[in-house]
Amino acid sequence: MSSPFDEWFGRRRSNSWFPDVDSMMKEMEKLMQEAVKNMDQNVPKNLIRERKLDDGSVVREMGPIVYGYSFKIGEDGKPIVRKFGNLNTFPSSLTGRFSVSDQREPVVDIIKDVDKLKIIAELPGVTKSDLRITANETSLTIESLSGERRYNKKIDLPNEIEPSSGKSSYKNGILEVSFKLKDLKDHGVSINVE
Repeated sequence: MSSPFDEWFGRRRSNSWFPDVDSMMKEMEKLMQEAVKNMDQNVPKNLIRERKLDDGSVVREMGPIVYGYSFKIGEDGKPIVRKFGNLNTFPSSLTGRFSVSDQREPVVDIIKDVDKLKIIAELPGVTKSDLRITANETSLTIESLSGERRYNKKIDLPNEIEPSSGKSSYKNGILEVSFKLKDLKDHGVSINVE
């Protein structure tokens, strides 16, 4: 029995004009086929399901497996790239396999205003009671460890904040958390000279 992966990887052009490129492509396809074939060994059990089709056959499904990047240009003109999803794209050096977590990293955006910092995170499929948010002066952690979908992300903040000023709202899968920026004005302390 062949799988859709075998069919896709099995399709090759014949009589290539670029034999070296064709050889490299075959090698890359072989590596990808091996990684995909072994992927189900690294998927958490709660992301693997089996269902019976009308013809009596059983289909094994994995997922959801989510992976992506968000891009933004920072205040300094440099790009800011943030990963999201539950797929570790760098294969383990010991096994050479990808790994999948049952916790996703949400899509996050950070917006700085004159005196405050706003963090927006996309957390679809989660109820407000499932969320846990913690902050210190330099980072924010967003967790959803119960419910159907689980999220976990520690965000290093670009500026220091006052954690006690935190306010949040959650509506339609969008979490907004805002903080006052820490007052970094030099108030100075007088020191006696001895």
